[in-house]
Amino acid sequence: MTRPVAVGLDGSPAALVAADWGAREALCRELPLRLVYAWEWQPYTYAPLAGTDAPRPWSERVPREAAAELRNRYPGLEITADHLTGPPPEVLCEVATEAELLALGTAGFGALAGFFLGSVAMSAVAHTEQPVVLVRAETTAADEYLPATDGRPPTAMAYRPVVLGLDLSRPCDEVIRFAFETTALRAAPLRVIRGWKPPAYFLYGVTGEPSLRDDLAEQETEGLRTVLLPWREKYPGIDVTEHCVMGEPAHFLADAGADAGLVIIGRRSRRSWAGPPRTGHIAHAVLHHCPAPVAVIPHD
Repeated sequence: MTRPVAVGLDGSPAALVAADWGAREALCRELPLRLVYAWEWQPYTYAPLAGTDAPRPWSERVPREAAAELRNRYPGLEITADHLTGPPPEVLCEVATEAELLALGTAGFGALAGFFLGSVAMSAVAHTEQPVVLVRAETTAADEYLPATDGRPPTAMAYRPVVLGLDLSRPCDEVIRFAFETTALRAAPLRVIRGWKPPAYFLYGVTGEPSLRDDLAEQETEGLRTVLLPWREKYPGIDVTEHCVMGEPAHFLADAGADAGLVIIGRRSRRSWAGPPRTGHIAHAVLHHCPAPVAVIPHD
């Protein structure tokens, strides 16, 4: 069974932008697109003007109308539109289990304030066992490509780099595989960013020797190269650059997103941990401040 690219709709402009992104991603991966609206009945505190059933017909139109628009825009794409009943977080998590990835839209507040991620999006990111991509409301198709300066036609435009944030303490194959496969589909360059923090004794003044800091940086860089070596050999056509930077990883990943077509990060699924699933502080910061679409990949 072919697994589609799924998109969660809620009738907002941000969700429609995510649907357009999902359509392009489905074409890139040669997969069908599935649009889903999760409707949950809510009790009224007052009588609506159009009757108690008015919200449901509206919600049923949302996926149909989005599908019709995308079929006109992408005539070769197979699209299905579903209207499902149930709590949106639960419905979307169930939809994601049958999909290659799930795309959701997020609203923007601006460069300084960051982006608004609603409870449904955050719940899907935290609980879904498939990749979830958060797409900004301001994202356009042109944002995926490098600016053309030589008169190239749109079909010859080059994709912006894909950025992978990698934690060397848990360099999980699921995250790296998704990054290399996605980059290969786009024929784009891949930038791998490893943010590292110095040992605790750096905080207590033992930093007088510049060679010590250089040695630590070289160790981190060599560790990153070692982890990526088998993937470079498996995907020899990808232009990969490594960046080992000392500091908070989320800061560098958010900055890198300004010139990226997609930023990829991992999230521990915590299957064996007690307590509710969490996104982690790095993923949380990147999701709220990175201007590019962000793919969150769950891993053990």
